[in-house]
Amino acid sequence: MMKLAALQMQSAAGDVAANLDRITRAAAEAAAQGATLLLTPELGITGYGAGEALATLAEAPDGTIVQRLKAISSETGIALIAGFAERDGNDVYNSAVYVDGDAAPVVYRKSHLYGDYERSIFKAPGPETKLFVHRGVTCGMLICYDVEFPENVRRLALAGAEAVLVPTALPAGWSGSFIAEHMIQTRAFENQVFVAYINHHGSDPLFSFAGLSRIAAPDGQLLAKADAARETLLVADIDPQTYAISRLENTYLGDLYRR
Repeated sequence: MMKLAALQMQSAAGDVAANLDRITRAAAEAAAQGATLLLTPELGITGYGAGEALATLAEAPDGTIVQRLKAISSETGIALIAGFAERDGNDVYNSAVYVDGDAAPVVYRKSHLYGDYERSIFKAPGPETKLFVHRGVTCGMLICYDVEFPENVRRLALAGAEAVLVPTALPAGWSGSFIAEHMIQTRAFENQVFVAYINHHGSDPLFSFAGLSRIAAPDGQLLAKADAARETLLVADIDPQTYAISRLENTYLGDLYRR
C-alpha cells in the first residue's frame, strides 16, 4: 500500500524557480500527512502555457530540474512525479519524471500530443509502457491526452500496472468537465486500476484550466477530488488488496482474449 498525495496547483508560466518552490512546500506538507508520493500537473515545473520558452527551458533528465527534484525528495522523504520539458539533442518532449531520493529517475514522454500548440513545440515518441514499483504498488504514467485513448490505460494494466498516474493540463470547458467527471472513473473501472488525474487550476497567459483533479479506485468510486477553483492537496490510500472483490467481479483483463 502507498499513500498518494496530489497537488492541483497554479503554475507560474516560465518561472521554474517559483514552481519548484511551490512543489517543495507541497512535498513537506504531503510528507507530514504520511504520503510517500506526490503527483503534480503536466508541465508543472515550467508552466503549461509558457509557449516558445518551453524549448529554452527544456532540460535533459540529468539537468538541474531533475537534480533539484531529487534533492526535494531526499530532503522531505517523499517521492515526486513532476511534469517538465525534456530535451534530448534537438528534440523536446512533454515529459513527466518519477524521482525517489537518490534512485535513478524514471522518465515518461507524452505519446499523444494535443493540438497545434503542443505539436509546434514537442516531439511525440509513440506509446510506451514504462512501469515502476513504489512502496509495493506497480505504477505507470501517462500525460493528459494520453489517458483519453483507452488503449493506453489498457496497455499499462495488461503489463501489470495497479495504478496509472496522470499529470494533466485539462482546459476549462464542457469537454474538460466531461473527461474529469466521467472518463477518469470509467478508465479506472474498465481496467480495475487506480487512476490519479491531477490538473492545474486558474489561468496562465495562454490557457484557462478546469481543475477537477480526481483519484479514482478500481471499483470506479472516487477516493478524492478537487473543485475547479482553487489549489488543493489531495491525499488517498492506494491499496490494491482492498479491491480484490472488485477484480473478481469485473474480470475484463482476464476475459479480454478468452474464447
